[in-house]
Amino acid sequence: MSNPFFQPPSGTDLPRYAGVPTFMRLPYLGPDDPRRAEVDVGFFGLPWDGATSNRPGARHGPRGLRDASTMIREMNRATGQTPFQAMNCADLGDVAMSPVDQDEALEAAQSFVAGVLAQDITPFMAGGDHLCTLTVLRALRAARGEAFGLVLLDSHTDLYPAYFGGKTLTHGNPFRQAILEDCIDPKRSVMIGMRGTSYNNSDFEFGWEHGVRIMPIEECFQIGWPQVMAVAREVVGDGPTYVSFDIDFLDPAFAPGTGTPEVGGPNSFEAVHCVRALRGLDIIGADLVEVSPPFDPSGNTAWLGASIMFELLCAMQSP
Repeated sequence: MSNPFFQPPSGTDLPRYAGVPTFMRLPYLGPDDPRRAEVDVGFFGLPWDGATSNRPGARHGPRGLRDASTMIREMNRATGQTPFQAMNCADLGDVAMSPVDQDEALEAAQSFVAGVLAQDITPFMAGGDHLCTLTVLRALRAARGEAFGLVLLDSHTDLYPAYFGGKTLTHGNPFRQAILEDCIDPKRSVMIGMRGTSYNNSDFEFGWEHGVRIMPIEECFQIGWPQVMAVAREVVGDGPTYVSFDIDFLDPAFAPGTGTPEVGGPNSFEAVHCVRALRGLDIIGADLVEVSPPFDPSGNTAWLGASIMFELLCAMQSP
């Protein structure tokens, strides 16, 4: 049972539009707060999009997600779960990431996540562009001493080589780099929802060569989402697994506020059920990335992202 301190205030006690916005109205705990020792799952933001290849704006994602997440209530009515009662959750703040120096930004993020892991807190990151995920994977690999599985819900594999023949990483290659650095086990990695036009097929070929299970959107709709997630569970098995959710996994009709939208994806209901199907896995960390509020003034993309984050938190709750 969670410590009452970690319970978000009810909307019947404090209106949801009032107070300082934090992730899901959870308490904010700074880096020196001794109550961090009691936290099970820590939310934090990586407000950085310096690796974006085309349309920027995901640096504003954490703030947009925080604001939207004040709408989250305590119970998941569909599953009956009350994750804030089962786990101590808190907002750990944002990492100060340089908007002009990639190396400095990534080092700051990785150092922050390493500190979170040292406090035995399960990390839950809100991005930022998808290269932010690499910093979490690196920190987890260093802390655990071994590679782990991956479930990626995305419209892209992010397995491309560095752009322009150089060494600079982008949001198009965090998982290629994670495989090369032995952060994730490619044979325990599944990538779901790939679609859209492409420069070439080098990302798929890299994944196939290393044993990654790639499930393009055509296969997903052909076999149905329950079977897709059954395959995902089979691939990652019972071992430790990281879950990464790119908001462009969804069809842009439902989530237009992202930098690289691809038509022909799942709807909101289908995406929620994909996440719910992860319950019972050994999830050692998670993220939701690529929400770009400037591309959706309505705020609907951020609200959908916050809703997915809540579903992911429920999936992380022990059965």
